[in-house]
Amino acid sequence: MKISIHQPAYLPWLGYFDKIRQSDVFVYLDTVQYQKNSFQNRNKIRTQQGSSWLTVPVKTKGVLFNRSLSELAINTSVPWQKKHLRAIEMNYTRSSQFHRVMEWLGPFYSQEWLGLSDLCFAMLIKMVEKLGIKTKIVKASELDYDVGVKSDLVLNICKCIGAETYLSGSLGRDYLDVDGFERIGMSVDFQDYQHPEYTQVYEGFEPYMAMIDLMMCEKYPERIY
Repeated sequence: MKISIHQPAYLPWLGYFDKIRQSDVFVYLDTVQYQKNSFQNRNKIRTQQGSSWLTVPVKTKGVLFNRSLSELAINTSVPWQKKHLRAIEMNYTRSSQFHRVMEWLGPFYSQEWLGLSDLCFAMLIKMVEKLGIKTKIVKASELDYDVGVKSDLVLNICKCIGAETYLSGSLGRDYLDVDGFERIGMSVDFQDYQHPEYTQVYEGFEPYMAMIDLMMCEKYPERIY
């Protein structure tokens, strides 16, 4: 069994889904803390001027270091949904798959969301479905594993799931104790994602956009992501 683990992300990029696709089980790591200026609550879309950030505002005052992502609240006093929907519609209305994508994406911006993790998880499940990915997805907050940090945290989750192989992102080389995995008979693979180039709405190509950029432009994105 091969598993991968990743923190919640708003409108994740292509490599996030490539990791899920390669795994038998994907663990949605909603038990760690929020990281400011990370991809947990923001991502980029393509505009005529290049890339542009869409950020979900969150309530961090007084709770930044003592709440997990599963408990982090969205700042509902900011009209972020209206802003994000307008930006997506304005920049992708000419894309070939605009109406096809907005049929399922649009409703996320009319529903009320209180927690960041709930929003990201619901979007993730819908996008995985649309991409035809069959990987089992579980929340870390629903697992019973020993607490740890960095390499120990990953190893403990892998043991809880019964993994034979852990699929890490490329940055895992900087902190994973690979020998510790191998000592208990578990192998570690590192993702080597080669970003595809595709025709975007505007001239030129900007990599590392949110997956919806590809989904707006390609009828069957699962063939090239």
